[in-house]
Amino acid sequence: MTLIKETDFGTPIRLSTKMVTLTIDGQEVTVPEGTSIMRAAAEMGTKVPKLCATDSVEAFGSCRLCAVEIEGRKGTPASCTTPAENGLKVWTQTGKLAKLRRNIMELYISDHPLDCLTCAANGDCELQDMAGVVGLRDVRYGFAGENHLGAKKDESNPYFTFDASKCIVCSRCVRACEEVQGTFALTIDGRGFASTVSAGQKEDFLGSECVSCGACVQACPTATLMEKTVIEAGQPEHSVVTTCAYCGVGCSFKAEMRGTEVVRMTPYKDGQANHGHSCVKGRFAWGYATHKDRITKPMIRAKITDPWREVSWEEAIGHAANEFKRIQAKYGKGAVGGITSSRCTNEETYLVQKLIRAGFGVNNVDTCARVCHSPTGYGLSQTFGTSAGTQNFDSVASADVIMVIGANPTDGHPVFASHMKRRLRQGAKLIVVDPRRIDLVKSAHIKADHHLPLKPGTNVAMINAFAHVIVTEGLVKEDYVRERCDMMEFDRWRAFVSEERNSPEAAEKYTGVPAAEVRAAARLYASVNNAAIYYGLGVTEHSQGSTMVMGMANIAMATGNVGHVGAGVNPLRGQNNVQGSCDMGSFPHELPGYRHISTDDVREQFNQAWGVTLDPEPGLRIPNMLDAAIDGTFKGIYVQGEDIAQSDPNTKHVTAGLEAMECVVVQDIFLNETANYAHVFLPGTTFLEKDGTFTNAERRINRVRQAVPPAPGYADWEVTIMLSNALGYPMSYSHPSEIMDEIARLTPTFKNVSYEKLEEMGSIQWPCNDAAPDGTPTMHIGKFVRGKGRFMITEFVATEERVGPRFPLLLTTGRILSQYNVGAQTRRTENVAWHPEDVLEIHAHDAEERGIRDGDNVSVMSRVGETTLKAVISERMQPGVVYTTFHHVGTGANVITTDFSDWATNCPEYKVTAVEVRLSNMQSEWQRDNALFRDATRRIAKAAE
Repeated sequence: MTLIKETDFGTPIRLSTKMVTLTIDGQEVTVPEGTSIMRAAAEMGTKVPKLCATDSVEAFGSCRLCAVEIEGRKGTPASCTTPAENGLKVWTQTGKLAKLRRNIMELYISDHPLDCLTCAANGDCELQDMAGVVGLRDVRYGFAGENHLGAKKDESNPYFTFDASKCIVCSRCVRACEEVQGTFALTIDGRGFASTVSAGQKEDFLGSECVSCGACVQACPTATLMEKTVIEAGQPEHSVVTTCAYCGVGCSFKAEMRGTEVVRMTPYKDGQANHGHSCVKGRFAWGYATHKDRITKPMIRAKITDPWREVSWEEAIGHAANEFKRIQAKYGKGAVGGITSSRCTNEETYLVQKLIRAGFGVNNVDTCARVCHSPTGYGLSQTFGTSAGTQNFDSVASADVIMVIGANPTDGHPVFASHMKRRLRQGAKLIVVDPRRIDLVKSAHIKADHHLPLKPGTNVAMINAFAHVIVTEGLVKEDYVRERCDMMEFDRWRAFVSEERNSPEAAEKYTGVPAAEVRAAARLYASVNNAAIYYGLGVTEHSQGSTMVMGMANIAMATGNVGHVGAGVNPLRGQNNVQGSCDMGSFPHELPGYRHISTDDVREQFNQAWGVTLDPEPGLRIPNMLDAAIDGTFKGIYVQGEDIAQSDPNTKHVTAGLEAMECVVVQDIFLNETANYAHVFLPGTTFLEKDGTFTNAERRINRVRQAVPPAPGYADWEVTIMLSNALGYPMSYSHPSEIMDEIARLTPTFKNVSYEKLEEMGSIQWPCNDAAPDGTPTMHIGKFVRGKGRFMITEFVATEERVGPRFPLLLTTGRILSQYNVGAQTRRTENVAWHPEDVLEIHAHDAEERGIRDGDNVSVMSRVGETTLKAVISERMQPGVVYTTFHHVGTGANVITTDFSDWATNCPEYKVTAVEVRLSNMQSEWQRDNALFRDATRRIAKAAE
């Protein structure tokens, strides 16, 4: 393996149908109009010396090292800022240029530490490289006099160091923060010799608005901004391209290593989801892979009160298989089931659902994807005919109006958010529909044209009000609807939404949003040809989640905003493989490819391939399994890479169900909360140890490549095979590529997907089949997958979870930038520097009524439970609504969420819980009991001599 070096063309690519031809160093080159001379030279293989230029940001022209001579023009213009033109004759290497460049480099080096041999960037420093390129051999100016060599280091950030003594003030970091990330946290302070890079108002990096995305570190040409892991371990020697295992953006990274030690994760420029950008989690928060809490040996115990006992793989697998067989013999075939993970690969997920259906002989399989985005699958399949988003991420660059509903991209999907913010700075309009004032409402150079702070639980009333305006004010794209949609269904829908009860005025009493503001936002959305909807869990995690998804699809069809670039209905998936776990058949009623288990010809296809007779009846969902466990009829479960005891609603009900089972098998990298109730623990692997694929929110199938050997000795897919074989259902695969080949044979939308094709193309967006051999970036072009688009009636039905005198506030939940999901990974990294605990955001009015001050401990009580956490008085909140995250175990946010759920999919209603908040000076009873229980159930017996 070698270290992958990516070409830096100096300035960004320009896309134009008009081409220009020029001559560089006697060689003709043709490039798109607007391309810089520097990039044109790089395209033909000529590297013009540079320091301030890099192709991730716009040209700046400050270092002057890239000067060239142009026949017929005076002076030596900078090649980075000079556009290519027809007929130009450019010279990049002349005696005059060589002298000029050496003089420039002398000035730089005269104020730079001469510690190359001991510098952490030695061998990866552009200043060092350019000194060699220009032939610098000495510095005539000497090193005496005023300089910056004694400048103080800023080591406040846990992941990188800022060494001002090595800064050449090229401004690349500042421009990357502005243009790539869009945070504007860095600036050049002072002028002339006093110029320095400053984070915020001369703050340190940790205390500033810096979000630690790493764009500045990536852009820095010297050792000024340097990863602490590289400083400690040295420069990497080889790298592997893989895919991040955090959110649903699916960023591509180079895992850069020394031997089997990962030194840093660098965003991959050819990553088609992230284009070389990253966030703090993917870029830096990978240290959990070697954390001391990592479990790498199988363990078993007879009772959850017993200490764990380390055993061989053979004993652990044999014990688990025997227990499952015993349970089925005693209680019936349906007494066992399993849960797949949205954090595991497609191949691993496929095997787990196959094991359950073919090995256990039941359809009792579910996935954590159901508790977040199953309404997306149901709602979009009903209206458009397919269970996924319509666009690729790049489509946002063509959107004229962007509507963000129930999503917080800057925290949950930060790399996509940067892409979106770039488009907003270019002039696109923004509508935010969210109870909180998220960052997109107003932040650096971004301001929403409309923020609709609706009350939690009233999404459907809001979308019906939008539809009412579109229909009654003549904003429907009639030609599009007649050509593309079912007119009978449209006429029914038009009559429904035209009713006065669906008007913004009628909706105002539910949503709390002024009717005039809703009308203005609806007109804005319907007024352009390219309007895009992006939504998140604030849409799906409601009792009417599926209804709301259909409501968004309705207005997109009515305005012609489906089937072309810059438009669409786009779910922002929470975890790295939420889309893939759904695609792979993880629901009890669906086989891979979203085909119903009761469909005879589909089931027969799998019967033939798997050599079994599948049950035509759908199995149990997670809540049904837990209910049946409490009832005594469900006794065994296999859980791979999921933590339902922390992530699912009504924690007490979940744990009661787990405690009632006789065999709980957990496969994970840490002893998670579900493992407190387990009898068998099978150690899992991190993404750095995996081979396979993830499918991101834009249906993009990305390769995950193994960078280091699996710490437990076996990959997760191999463990599932061993368990299946022990159960008596033989599986035989030698590599995950063979599993993908089977998926492709049995799943129409994956028909042409293979590892060979992924290597060739980099990534593929399904459907990838004979009709779309290279994948499908934009869905529903020309016609909908189902044929005619189907408008659905979306009656607003208020949630059963209501406020009242006892519980007068509404709690809604979400995520924060530095943490991820249940925090099992990010809590074991330095990301805790930004979010060491979950807090409760509360409006000043509600806090004052209760005598709560900022930082006070408060008790949050709902109808099902109580927990205690710290209060933060926040202007983000509206009166009557409070907010918290669920990243920390000790908080137990889901102790208070109820088990109300979406009417179609059972997706939990995490976003609406009636609560009361009051001052508290102690932990809740659940928190105290759970802490003791965790300690008691995590004991590991000393290994036998």
